[in-house]
Amino acid sequence: MDKELSLEDLHQEVIETIRMCYDPEIPVNIYDLGLVYEIDVNEHGEVKVVMTLTSPMCPVAESLPLEVQYRVEEIEEVQKCAVEVVWDPPWTPDMMSEEARLELNMM
Repeated sequence: MDKELSLEDLHQEVIETIRMCYDPEIPVNIYDLGLVYEIDVNEHGEVKVVMTLTSPMCPVAESLPLEVQYRVEEIEEVQKCAVEVVWDPPWTPDMMSEEARLELNMM
């Protein structure tokens, strides 16, 4: 990993990259939807993303986690990315950011 980029900066870059991933049924990125529960970045450039989906029957249940992995691995300082999909706690609309609620007129 590039020594000039701090772990905090890399963590923020991972968030910004994940914000380019969208649930096809909702016009909001998956980070602001609250689908990403955890992002761990270490000094070796390894990233672990713990996320969920809006439902187990989500039509992109197989492709969305792979998209997150591929996009994060495109960051120069990232050596590898592992994405874990969890169902507990289950996602609810309460997990959305204020920006997502505004975009969906849910305020």
